[in-house]
Amino acid sequence: MSSLCPFAKLASAGGTCPVKSDKNTAAASCPVNSNNNSAGVCPVTGKNHNAADHKEASDVNGNENNTDPRMVPAKCPFGYDSYTFKLGPLSCMVCHALLHESSRCTPCSHKFCKACILRFKDCPLCGADIEGIEPDDELQALVDRFIDGHARIKRSLAAGDGEVVGDKSKVIYEDVSMERGAFLVQQAMRAFRAQNIGSAKSRLSMCAEDIREELKSSLDNQELCSQLGAVLGMLGDCCRTLGDAPSAITYYEESAEFLSKLSKKDLEVLVHTLSVSLNKIGDLRYYDGDLHSARSYYARSLDVRRSAVKENSAVASQVIDLATSLAKVADVDRNLGNESMAVEGFEEAIKCLEKLKLDSEQTSLEQRRLSVLDFLHKQLDDK
Repeated sequence: MSSLCPFAKLASAGGTCPVKSDKNTAAASCPVNSNNNSAGVCPVTGKNHNAADHKEASDVNGNENNTDPRMVPAKCPFGYDSYTFKLGPLSCMVCHALLHESSRCTPCSHKFCKACILRFKDCPLCGADIEGIEPDDELQALVDRFIDGHARIKRSLAAGDGEVVGDKSKVIYEDVSMERGAFLVQQAMRAFRAQNIGSAKSRLSMCAEDIREELKSSLDNQELCSQLGAVLGMLGDCCRTLGDAPSAITYYEESAEFLSKLSKKDLEVLVHTLSVSLNKIGDLRYYDGDLHSARSYYARSLDVRRSAVKENSAVASQVIDLATSLAKVADVDRNLGNESMAVEGFEEAIKCLEKLKLDSEQTSLEQRRLSVLDFLHKQLDDK
């Protein structure tokens, strides 16, 4: 799964992308909405909060007195500020993401994601023998409720601005992908890294559904197309890891379709998402034995990377990506019996890498350059 954050441009005011950083924020001083919890008791931690605590937290975190009266600040369903709430009670200690298919070990009663705990014979928290695993529907319902309401930004239409149902103004959700989307992608990437693919796929599916809903009223929104393309590519990665190649190809193709609508000037998205999705389709076609189809997708990816390097020839990573695409196309040409075309592609890739000069600080890129260069030379030696 790519580490590229599809929501990087919509990061919080603190300047930290919520997907690229897994660091916890401030301690959980939870402002409780008195309308939802008159006793002032946190439904997760059980701590009491008085009205003064709520007022102080609102002044510090939400500045509620200064907001547009039509806007409801983004809150989790329990009334906590989304930037200060600790997810500990609702997260799995194995994958460090929100619980998915919450399961309870017997007899110790510790709780984990089902996919995570099935890997263990002893409880990873207390070490007790696991005699059985039972679903915890009540806890999962709590997690689902948190996800459903987390960071949604909702707005009640002012009088005269929209339809009124009964005595209540119609409430619409807008910019759902900005906060909730980044949160869901963060949780998905944590789960994916821990090999809890089912959890990752579930969170990404929710995110994709949110963005699709927004696109219905904003079909030409470049930012939303970018986000959806990236999320669909990640869903393809999940299906590919699960061994579901047909679904992976479907997601990658849809990802490429949305990303192809973007401005050609958006280098980062084009190179790191569109070309990657096209190459992954090519890989799956290649391993399935459909070389002609594989070459078609590799060639499309190569065109994207040629264009990117033409506009930004000084970006070293783009030059290395270009050489990699050249190698993929050349490898298929060789397997199709087009040896002269294959040699030409390998040689062009070598020239690109040999002309590339890197600073001493770019050690990781230099290692990658040398690795690709070594592969290319071996391909020419084997002709």
